[in-house]
Amino acid sequence: MPSPFSAEDRARITERLLDAGRALFAAQGLRKTSLDDLVAPAGIAKSSFYAFFDSKEALYLELMLRQAPELHEQLAVVVNETENARAALAGFLRATVRILAENPLYHRLITHPEEMRAVARRMGPEEMARAEEVLPLPGFLAAARAKGQLVDADDDELTGVLQAVLLLPMHRQDIGEHRYPAVLDRLIDIVAAGLIKE
Repeated sequence: MPSPFSAEDRARITERLLDAGRALFAAQGLRKTSLDDLVAPAGIAKSSFYAFFDSKEALYLELMLRQAPELHEQLAVVVNETENARAALAGFLRATVRILAENPLYHRLITHPEEMRAVARRMGPEEMARAEEVLPLPGFLAAARAKGQLVDADDDELTGVLQAVLLLPMHRQDIGEHRYPAVLDRLIDIVAAGLIKE
């Protein structure tokens, strides 16, 4: 049976679904965004949504993966601009915190980890490969480890420490607006010094 949507219709509807998802997921989150909310701007029935995406999580994942190359470029420049591993790691963390503050979709994932887990559960091998391909941190850590610059710790522990830094912006008000920039800078410097050998 032929598809009820032409190639042109599919492209237009896909973009409308992505636009709606970007706005709705950032504003109200994955769980509170209904299929009705997503399909209304696209002008399709709820049942037609599945001709474009397997689930809301798949739409969210596609949004993340489409933004990932641009974010990768921003972070790769920071990581690759210096031979000093400690300065590169500190620069990476500062750039990531800035991106999280400026990008509502990624900010939402960090501040609502249950949404990140829901999206990650939907990632198949192909999506995992795409996501890993655009993230510069694993490559940076592998290179630092190969050069003997990284402290002796497993990657899961290192990732957890780096994630802890990225959670600090969630507590900006608790820390106090006047102290937050200095606290963030100091924490990043301490983490970079603690993870990278001289």
